[in-house]
Amino acid sequence: MPALSKPSTFVPETAFGVWFLRTHTWEHHVLRVAIDDLKRLIDAPLPHAPVIVDAGCGQGISFKLLARAFEPSRIVGVDCHRASLALAEHAARRTHIGTGIDVDIELMQGDCAALPLPDASVDIVFCHQTFHHLVEQERTLDAFWRVLKPGGLLLFAESTDAYIKSWVIRLLFRHPMHVQKSADGYLDMLRTRGFAFAERNVSLPYLWWSRAKDFGLLERLGVHHPKPGKRRETLVNVAARKPL
Repeated sequence: MPALSKPSTFVPETAFGVWFLRTHTWEHHVLRVAIDDLKRLIDAPLPHAPVIVDAGCGQGISFKLLARAFEPSRIVGVDCHRASLALAEHAARRTHIGTGIDVDIELMQGDCAALPLPDASVDIVFCHQTFHHLVEQERTLDAFWRVLKPGGLLLFAESTDAYIKSWVIRLLFRHPMHVQKSADGYLDMLRTRGFAFAERNVSLPYLWWSRAKDFGLLERLGVHHPKPGKRRETLVNVAARKPL
């Protein structure tokens, strides 16, 4: 597991957060749903046996889901938290058994803002619920841009400031509050860096777990939540492309 010498610009998670990232709720109601949605947003043929970077792979729960969704030849999991990467090693070994897909999984301890990969070597960067932990977000986008091949995909799924700054998330998790953005803020940041996407490549889910005020209770009681444009978005998913 190669390690980078440069200190990480990632804000470490709380003990509760590290535990939560291996729960059934995280895998099935957060991660699986996001991957399914991101795949739906892609409007061009996927490359055969792509190389995927899982930026902020954590404990590797995503590996089998990515393998099933994209049938990659290689997944490179990058994270700065060594204890999580130790668990990701076990997840990597279980991926072939659980999917039957022959995928090479390599783990690297390091900073998403300084990916130790060659230029234009990656077909897909998968960045799920990682950006709101990162202090140097622009540098990280530069790193994604550099390692992606022309025409490569950035699959970006994030919680917005409306969710991250809610009282329950402040209580249970840890984030750099000064870099949190709205859905429009994240979309503008991606466009400014040069990533291309249309409205059909963007999704604004309003999932029950992202509504920290009531966690979807009112909807279960028959009270419909406000429509897009009349609410503060809590999530943004984007299938963006590095132009050819």
